[in-house]
Amino acid sequence: MRTIRFAQIEPVGQCNLRCRMCPIQFREDGPPYGPLAFMPLDTFHRLIDQMPALETLHLQGMGEPLMHPRFFDMVRYAAARGVRVSTNTNLTLLSARRARLCIESGLAELHASLDGATAPTYERIRVRARFTRAKRHLEDLLRIRREVGADRPHVRLVMVVMRENLPELPALVELAHAAGVDSFFVQHLCHDYGEASLPKQYLPMRAFVEAQTLLNEDAGRVEKYFTQARERAAALGVDLRLPRTTPAVARARRCTWPWDGPYISYDGHAMPCCMVGTPDRANLGRIVEHGVQAVWDGKAYADFREALASDTPPDVCRSCAVYKGMF
Repeated sequence: MRTIRFAQIEPVGQCNLRCRMCPIQFREDGPPYGPLAFMPLDTFHRLIDQMPALETLHLQGMGEPLMHPRFFDMVRYAAARGVRVSTNTNLTLLSARRARLCIESGLAELHASLDGATAPTYERIRVRARFTRAKRHLEDLLRIRREVGADRPHVRLVMVVMRENLPELPALVELAHAAGVDSFFVQHLCHDYGEASLPKQYLPMRAFVEAQTLLNEDAGRVEKYFTQARERAAALGVDLRLPRTTPAVARARRCTWPWDGPYISYDGHAMPCCMVGTPDRANLGRIVEHGVQAVWDGKAYADFREALASDTPPDVCRSCAVYKGMF
């Protein structure tokens, strides 16, 4: 029996924005296709109760966590058990009231997505979003945290870097400094959706990644803006993390996520990791029906781990940024 000390749970399977780089736009979860795609609070309680050794919980998925009306109840429930809880947000719904709840609920870390330093770039990527609103909500959270004298949540600015927004990376370092975030994490597009078994509705994602990935960009152009970002971060004292620009040297186990903890969708499917994102790409069992430990120790997980540790990993993993060591 494997002790589960880390888990990811997707509380919401829908979003308040259409992000061009996110596959949720192709999922038929929630309105207008069906009922609200929210994990019931009692289901969340049952999942947490089945993981008594849980130390870290990340509430994230393809959807926007702050859409869930009981999101902060989820945070409180897990935090009260000594679990370190973190989440992602696109900032659109992060009002001053929710900013205070981030602090009061015991949320340990918040990853704030901001994929551009100017309104035109940001709003092309985050359709129906408003750059000034997202920036203001980020600044309000950090201001309120200072006013109440709190040191949590740790606020990490996150940027998915690609051809379209690469030139704005240095300016985002300056924005991170001005806002007062605790760290700035830059990552590649996670996956190229290149597996042969890809459901056809995600084919536009494959085309988008091919057009935008830095793997197809001129290496000199990438290094130019990465260097500028490093220099500005050093000058301003910004804790900046940039991704590798080439695949890592092969190693025995390229990815450990299916060993580290389960990723559970809002409707109770277990998946290898959040990079897979949706159970129609890889599904390891129905946790809500069979129980966390039974699925975690079950044959589907064991077979997936065995394949991932081999020289012929699952098709869905081969072009993943984590598997390549480039996340």
